[in-house]
Amino acid sequence: MELDFSQLTAAQRYKLLVGLVVPRPIALVSTLGQNGIVNAAPFSFFNVLGDDPPILIISIENKPDGQQKDTTRNILDNQEFVVNLVDEALASAMHGCSTAYPSGISELEEVGLTTLPSRGVAPPRIKEAPVALECKLYQHIQIHEKRHLFIGEVLWLRTADGIIDPETLRIRLDDSGGYFPIGRLYADRYTTVRDQFTLAGGEAYVNAIKAMGRS
Repeated sequence: MELDFSQLTAAQRYKLLVGLVVPRPIALVSTLGQNGIVNAAPFSFFNVLGDDPPILIISIENKPDGQQKDTTRNILDNQEFVVNLVDEALASAMHGCSTAYPSGISELEEVGLTTLPSRGVAPPRIKEAPVALECKLYQHIQIHEKRHLFIGEVLWLRTADGIIDPETLRIRLDDSGGYFPIGRLYADRYTTVRDQFTLAGGEAYVNAIKAMGRS
């Protein structure tokens, strides 16, 4: 099958893209409103983009009525946010944070999550999240009139104990680390990282990785 995207509606393009480009990591973004209320919302149009500088990107669409979402408004106002990564234990609460609560209502309080102070930014991190990436806004790009791209520079990283090997800085994606992130597929479908496999890269590949200090 071949499809000309110019002949499809936005809803049709969305359905195809989110169903094919999978799995996608989930950013449960915590921001701070001018009223002091902590907002939290999940986004799977999200990924890390580079290490020098350490940047990630989040794509946020406006509400159906055209108004900016709380996350968009808070990032534009404060230039700071925290990306809390989602694991199996946090999945249900993350999904609850996607509910369209009125402005002025903290999603975290509604779903029973708690916060802890961040180290480098004003918005707090989510205590129950296994990983928190504290970010300052690096660049804001408005796509059309209804979508915003936020590039964030990571200032601080916090993980639960055991996830990172302190000697190698490798991530323990197994029972020893207890870190089992989930990925978004589409609609109400998600996936885990428990079913893994490896591919041999050869001696040249391994040596190249070591030469870059990434082994």
